[in-house]
Amino acid sequence: MKNFSVYLLAIILAPVAWLIVATPMDSNKQYVFALLSLAILFAMNFSKRKEFSLAMVIFSILTSTRYLYFRATHTLHFDSQIEAILGIGLFIAEVYAWVMLLLGYLQTTFPLERKIVPLPKDTSLWPTVDVYVPTYNEELDVVRDTVLAAQCMEYPKDKLNIYLLDDGKRREFAVFAAQVGVGYITRDDNAHAKAGNLNHALKLTKGELICIFDCDHVATRIFLQSTVGAFLQDSKLALMQTPHHFYSPDPFERNLYGQRDIPNEGELFYGPIQKGNDMWNATFFCGSCAVIRREALDEIGGFAVETVTEDAHTALKMQRLGWNSAYLPIRLSAGLATERLALHVIQRNRWARGMVQIFRRDNPLLGRGLTLPQRLCYLSAMLYFMFPLPRIAFLMAPLAYLLFNLNIIHSSASLIVAYALPHFVMAMFVSSRLNGRSRYSFWGDIYDLSLAFHLVLPTIVTMIFPKRGKFNVTDKGALLDKSYFDRNIVKPQMIMAVVMIAAVGWGLFRIFGPTSLVSDPMVVALNVAWTVYGLFFLCAAIAVGRERKQVRKTIRLEVKIPAVIHYASGVLSRTHTIDLSMGGGQIAVPLHHRDNDVVEAVELQLNSGAIAIPVKQISLADGRCRFMFQDMSLSHRRELVRIVLARADAWVREPRAQDRPLGSLVTIFTCVRDVVRHVIKDRRRARKAQAAATNTELATKEAA
Repeated sequence: MKNFSVYLLAIILAPVAWLIVATPMDSNKQYVFALLSLAILFAMNFSKRKEFSLAMVIFSILTSTRYLYFRATHTLHFDSQIEAILGIGLFIAEVYAWVMLLLGYLQTTFPLERKIVPLPKDTSLWPTVDVYVPTYNEELDVVRDTVLAAQCMEYPKDKLNIYLLDDGKRREFAVFAAQVGVGYITRDDNAHAKAGNLNHALKLTKGELICIFDCDHVATRIFLQSTVGAFLQDSKLALMQTPHHFYSPDPFERNLYGQRDIPNEGELFYGPIQKGNDMWNATFFCGSCAVIRREALDEIGGFAVETVTEDAHTALKMQRLGWNSAYLPIRLSAGLATERLALHVIQRNRWARGMVQIFRRDNPLLGRGLTLPQRLCYLSAMLYFMFPLPRIAFLMAPLAYLLFNLNIIHSSASLIVAYALPHFVMAMFVSSRLNGRSRYSFWGDIYDLSLAFHLVLPTIVTMIFPKRGKFNVTDKGALLDKSYFDRNIVKPQMIMAVVMIAAVGWGLFRIFGPTSLVSDPMVVALNVAWTVYGLFFLCAAIAVGRERKQVRKTIRLEVKIPAVIHYASGVLSRTHTIDLSMGGGQIAVPLHHRDNDVVEAVELQLNSGAIAIPVKQISLADGRCRFMFQDMSLSHRRELVRIVLARADAWVREPRAQDRPLGSLVTIFTCVRDVVRHVIKDRRRARKAQAAATNTELATKEAA
C-alpha cells in the first residue's frame, strides 16, 4: 500500500515537475526563480530529518534537469562544423555529469547502516573459514604482519585455516609459513594473476567461507566474529564486505593535506556509496577485507578471470544468480595506501580498465538476474571511470572561445549564468549535506584532475578493445628518503595550466584592450572566470606531484599498556607505554631514572603473559623515552601485532566535522600555497647544497 501511494504521488506531481523543468524564462525571471529555489533549499537545510534530505535531492534534480533542458533546447545552434563538434562534445560531457549526479543520489540518499549479527554461543554451529593472503612480488616485511594478525583473530582454531598464497614461489615465504604454522600454496604458473591464484587455492581447501586479505591488510581480532554471523542468519548471503582503511597516508594526504583532517579519496566510496549499494543489495566485492561463501563461488565457477578487476566482476556474477551481498561499515582491518602519485595512477589505471571491461563484456544493464537498482549501482561504478574525457572537456571548453573565438554555447552570458549557477550550487550543497563527513566540497575535482590525463587513453582503448591489458600489482611499503617534485607525473597538467594561463591573459587583454577585439565583454569575462575556476583546481592537482619525504614505515597508535623498563645497569622500573608501532614507540620514564641510565629492553605486561623486547634508545626527554625495537622472535612479533594493529578499537575514530563548502575552498587554497612554499624552500636548499659541493670540490683541487 505504501509503494502504491508513492507511485500515485509521483504520477500526480509529474506534470508539476515537467512545468518546473520546461518553462522558458528570460535571464531576469530565471534569476528570481533561482534565488527563490536556493532560499527554499537553504531553509530546508536547517532540519536534519531524512525527509528534508530527500526533498533537497528532488530540488537539485529538478534544477539540474532544467539546466540541461535549457542547454538542449536553446544553446545547440552553431555557425560552423568545428563549433558543432566542440559544442556537442561539451553537451555530451554535461549529460554525463547529469547522469552521474542522478546515479550518485540513488546510491547515497538511502544509506543502510548495517549492524553486526552476533554469532551463536554454541561454537559448534560456527562455519569453517579459510583465510587467503595472496601475494606475488611484495616483500616479506609487508606480508608478515598480515599473516600474524590473521592468526590473532578470535575464532575456534579447529574451524580456522590460514593460507599464504605465494604466486612468486619464494623460498623465504615457504620458510616463514612453516615457522608460524600456516598453510603455504603456490602453483606452476601465474595464469589470470590474483584471480587465478585464488581459484587455485579454492581447489585445495575446504572451508565453508573464504576470507580474503590483500597481503598488506592487517585484520583486527574481531574481524570474523563481526562478519560471519550474517552468513548464519541469511543462507543466501554470498558476500560480506568491510571498508578498506589505510593507516599510511595516500599521496593526497601526504603531499597536499599536510596535517589537516580531511577525508581521503576512498572515504566516499567506503562510506555513503557502499552503504547505499547495500541498501539495494548491490554491495561490491573490493578484493580484500571480505568474507565469501564457497557455495556461491562454486556456482559461478570461482573468481572471475575475464577482467582485471576480478573483485567487482565476481560480485556481479553472484548477484546475477540471486545471491545476496552485504556491507558492514566498521573498520575491522587496515592496510598500506599507495605511497607515491605515480603508483596511485597505476592502480587507478587498472581499476578504470577493469570497470570498462565489465561494461563491455558483462554489461549490468543487459542479461538476467539483477534488479533495476542493482543495475544502476553497477552502472554508476562503471560510468565513473569514464570521467577523464568529460573532465578534460570542461577544462578546454572556455579555451575555444578565448583563443579561437569559437562559440560552442549559443546564448548570452547572463542567461547561461542564470541557469548554470543554481544547478551547480544546488548539486554541491546537497552533496555536502549527504556526504559531507566523507568527501569535502571541491576535493573530488582535484582527485579527478590528478588522474584524468593519465586515464583518458587507457579507458578509450579498453572501450574499443576490451580484452587488452593485464593485471598489475601496486607496489607498497616503500620509503622516500627526500622530498622532490615529480614533474613527469604532472607534466600533462602543467602543460594544460600554461595554456589556460595564456588564455586568461589573452581574454583579459580582449576585455581591457582595443574594443575591436571583442564583441561581447560579458561572454569573454564568463569564459575567463570559467578558465580561472578550472585552473585553480588544476594547480591543486599539480601540487600533489610534490612527493614528501617518507621515513616512517609504520604508524604509531596511542596504546597504554603496563610495562617494565630494563636499564643497562640492571635496574628495573614499572611504568606504561604512551604509544606503540611495529617499529618502536614511546614509554613513560619514572623521574628518578630519567637521566641516569640507558633503556635496553621493554617488557610488555599482557593478559597472555609478559614479553621482553630488546630496544635501542633514541631519545630521553620530558619524562618520555623514544625507542626502536631490535630483532624479536616471531612469537613476540605476533603478540606485538595483537596489541598494536589487531586491537578491536585500533581503527575506530570519531566522525569528521561536517563539510563547509566555502571553508573547503579556503583549505584547498591554503594547501596549494603551503606546497608552493615547500617547493621554493626545496629548491633553495638544493642550490645551497650544490654551491657548497662546488666550493668543496674547488677547495680540494686547489689543495691538490
